Amino acid sequence: MIRRQRGVTAIGWVFLLVPLAIVGYAGIRVGPEYLNYYKVVQALKETATKLKSDDALSQQAIRASIERRFDTGYIDRPTVDEIEIEKTDAGWSTTADYETVVPLFGNLSLLMEFKKTVVIN
Repeated sequence: MIRRQRGVTAIGWVFLLVPLAIVGYAGIRVGPEYLNYYKVVQALKETATKLKSDDALSQQAIRASIERRFDTGYIDRPTVDEIEIEKTDAGWSTTADYETVVPLFGNLSLLMEFKKTVVIN
């Protein structure tokens, strides 16, 4: 009588679950950084919408408006001083260009680069 094995062995489960656990842990560590990035993008877009029809627009007024939105949105990174504001042909341009290092475990880290430009016409 021949008995056939069915199912996955304990070692098979280890080989299956360890990579899934690592990917899940990385997702838990990276998720808050992406949520912060989306809050930065939202703050820049809302500032552009609010200041769209302002004719007497200056760099200080744009920076103050972005700072208010960062304060109410609890955005710590990037700081308001790291947001680049410059005058272009199309209007004012605000750019958030920053990097974040997310430690995983040991000496392994993930480098995340974010860049978003919003034009205020």
